[in-house]
Amino acid sequence: MWNHLNNLRLMSPSIPAIVKIILFFSTWIVVWLPAGIVLAIALKWHPPQPLENKKLPLLASLYLIVPFILWATTWIENTSFANWGWDWQPAVLISLVRGLGLGIISLFILFGLQLTAGWIELKKSENSTDIGGEKTINFGALIFNPASLLTLLLGLWISATEELIFRGCLQNILQQDYSILTAATIASFIFAIAHLIWAAKETLPQLPGLWLMGMVLTLARIADNGSLGLAIGIHAAWIWGITTVDTAQAIKPTSTVPEWITGIAAKPLAGAAGILLLLATAAVVLSM
Repeated sequence: MWNHLNNLRLMSPSIPAIVKIILFFSTWIVVWLPAGIVLAIALKWHPPQPLENKKLPLLASLYLIVPFILWATTWIENTSFANWGWDWQPAVLISLVRGLGLGIISLFILFGLQLTAGWIELKKSENSTDIGGEKTINFGALIFNPASLLTLLLGLWISATEELIFRGCLQNILQQDYSILTAATIASFIFAIAHLIWAAKETLPQLPGLWLMGMVLTLARIADNGSLGLAIGIHAAWIWGITTVDTAQAIKPTSTVPEWITGIAAKPLAGAAGILLLLATAAVVLSM
């Protein structure tokens, strides 16, 4: 096996980037499959059943393998995580915090404008209160609770993993054969398509938004001088904010505008408002 890996390392410069990407994902799936099958049996799940609450354990098992696959890739490519935008310098942490702030503010603006316009409304829940006949969200209860904080940690893990894969590894490999823009376009397309694995029907309307999200996060890496810190922060904030609001069932569409504006099936990335959010975020990132 070591000889095969060594030969692959020697051949790497002559292998087309697209072939490398195919080999990367094929290896990842093959290595994960035994654990995935055992876990699926333990969870009593099999395709085409909906994943529902079984998604997180399967996703966790898949992502736990990633560091080993990425390390092997750095060795074969004769590169490092630092070249992919990941290191432990204080500047990365600062960029991550800035990204978190930008992502959270963007979501406040997205939901705030829609609430003001009457496109969405607050649902009565333990995280909302009635004041003078109007519902208001208790943001302290919504955000600073164990479930929300756990979502933040998961969001940071998922975003760090996905950014290292798509905006780091894939982007750099694709740039061996393509321009930055073309590489970003391909990597973002793969990023969007990969989400179909978990919930195809639910994800399909979000594909354009997911692709654009990938492009914006690539722009964040470029704006951050090649570091993934800003991209990880923005990505984590979006995961945290949208998942928290969705889990708490804090808002619902009012049907005063078509669903494609607020988001098909209440998914922001499947609506025009969410697309505008991504474009506005891109504009802010460009100005940073």
